[in-house]
Amino acid sequence: MAISFLEKIFAPGSGKAAGARLYEAVVAQARRPGLYTDLGAPDTGEGRFEVYSLHVALLLLRLKSQGAAASAVSQVLFDRFVSGLDHGLREMGVGDLSVGKKMRKLGEAFYGRVRAYEDALAVLPERTVLDELLIRTVYAEAEAEGAQAAALGDYVVACRATLLAQEIGDLVSGRVEWPAI
Repeated sequence: MAISFLEKIFAPGSGKAAGARLYEAVVAQARRPGLYTDLGAPDTGEGRFEVYSLHVALLLLRLKSQGAAASAVSQVLFDRFVSGLDHGLREMGVGDLSVGKKMRKLGEAFYGRVRAYEDALAVLPERTVLDELLIRTVYAEAEAEGAQAAALGDYVVACRATLLAQEIGDLVSGRVEWPAI
């Protein structure tokens, strides 16, 4: 007997595999050199955290309120994100006693970013909020020019449009496309 598309989506464990694939796609996109060379995101620990968080936030916001399957995939994506942060801290030599405190700070920062990105995207096409947010977050440790924030803002808007154009079924199956940089 053939398994239908919906049966595959709602099968036990399908959210885990799909969320893992989305996480891998986020990591690959956040590592694209053009984000750092062409758009001027700082190629530092903080800059990479901001770019990484931005992509996770955009994907989580796209999956938000899209049903049980999307919620399950979102949770796996988020869990992988948190695990990746924890692993990264440990690789950087942060001791076991300090990891918890640092993870709490990163978690609070991430939740704040998600809310701020959601608010900034809600007022599009007005770009001032988004561009100012990018200057405060992604470019916080750099001497950012408005042109850099505007270029990254263009990329964020393109990401949002690309994600919104994708079928939710593709996303909950772990398939995502990102715009070119």
